[in-house]
Amino acid sequence: MIRVCFHGAESTGKSVLAAKLAEELACPWVPEYGREYAEEHGTEFAMEDLLAIAHGQDAAMQAACAGNPPLVILDTDPLMTAAWAQMLFGKIPAELFAYTKAEHYLLFAADTPWQADGTRMFGTDQSRAQFAAVAEDMLVRARVPFTRIGGSWDERETLVRAILAEMAQA
Repeated sequence: MIRVCFHGAESTGKSVLAAKLAEELACPWVPEYGREYAEEHGTEFAMEDLLAIAHGQDAAMQAACAGNPPLVILDTDPLMTAAWAQMLFGKIPAELFAYTKAEHYLLFAADTPWQADGTRMFGTDQSRAQFAAVAEDMLVRARVPFTRIGGSWDERETLVRAILAEMAQA
């Protein structure tokens, strides 16, 4: 089983592309639990909210992996929650690094137009750049393999498709 996690700053096409490719490839897709949580509880997060989000995200991933499918697409994981903790509170609880990691991460660049949707927070050029850097730092700190994804929407999709096809053949 290969878990591929879409990782990076807000409004970079991760969720749309993850859902689209999971459907086309007929593989499990684990949506972003934090979005559902924010829509239900609001975005005035405390650290306890982030820990609950990480736990919910991991539980959804474990459920999707239960049948040992060849490929699972994750639309985030607790390493992204760690980036949120750093951005919002300036510190990261160690438990956010303790969760099971994906076999590969796709780091989406913040080089696309930002779109407000009611749950996104970091829309200025400066905050997007900072969030992107923090997201990358989480991958480096966790010592997980990742590939950078950037460019136009079509370029992103083409690159991700190629990476997933290569992984399926490995």
